[in-house]
Amino acid sequence: MLSRSANNLYWLTRYVERAEYVARLIETAFRLSSMAKSVQAGMNEWHSIIEATGCEESYYAKHETLTAKSVIDHLVRDRSNPSSILSCFETARHNGRTERTSLSNDIWEAVNQTWHEARLLTDKDFTSDGVRSVLDWTKTRSLLFRGAVSSTMLRNEAYWFARLGLFIERADNTARILDVKYHTLLPSPEEVGGGIDYVQWTAILRAVSAARSYHWIYRRELKPWLIAELLILRPEMPRSLVACTNEITLLLDLLGRELGHEGECTRLAGQIHARLKYGRVDDIIQHGLHEFLTEFIDDMVELGNEITQQYLS
Repeated sequence: MLSRSANNLYWLTRYVERAEYVARLIETAFRLSSMAKSVQAGMNEWHSIIEATGCEESYYAKHETLTAKSVIDHLVRDRSNPSSILSCFETARHNGRTERTSLSNDIWEAVNQTWHEARLLTDKDFTSDGVRSVLDWTKTRSLLFRGAVSSTMLRNEAYWFARLGLFIERADNTARILDVKYHTLLPSPEEVGGGIDYVQWTAILRAVSAARSYHWIYRRELKPWLIAELLILRPEMPRSLVACTNEITLLLDLLGRELGHEGECTRLAGQIHARLKYGRVDDIIQHGLHEFLTEFIDDMVELGNEITQQYLS
């Protein structure tokens, strides 16, 4: 397979996954905003969302102040923002069209139809209900796309590169969502364990559709260290860091055997996964959760660079 083709498939899935991530973050901000009123607290949830998406620079280049309306507009339909939902689907469609012959009809139709519907976002009514319908639509289209990839794509190097992009993006996104709580939304010491703290942890779990999973596994009230364990170290949780890195190592092993060579990316992925597989949440908390997540995000950036150098350039 040509490195150019591998690169297009890798970024096709990354951008679809990123669009869903942005939608989930905006939903989180809505929940935090409404819950904050119920506990009579003020939280700068919209700033936290801009920071978690890495869009601070592009946002403040166009806006002097931060408001819910302008943040939503920037993250949903601003074409100048490469991480907006509209931009993500546009780039995904471009990559998919370039690799049309590697995709099944179902995958292409999912990507193409999503893009045609996404173009209408510029004319959408962005009231509160209108935005929520867009977020639901984004998650549904992402699920449809992933289902088409999983159900109809040949299990060859094209599929492996597509899956690789998905899990690289998902691992990075899960770490950023969790770090929203410990870095940006962390309440003052006297509020830890109180109403605000509970509201924030609930919103983080719902952002990754893990609220029911948490209660199924732990069968107890919310505990910060158990939430961290669920999203970092529990392999049963499909969006956990250890589950994502496990998939990444398996995919890189498959690619290494198929293409006849393994590089630094395979070693680095194995090292990252081993630290998570044999890690303990007590050690992570003692080290510092924010510091741990920051190091993990940096590791994923390095891993992405190594994959690009090894296979995509």
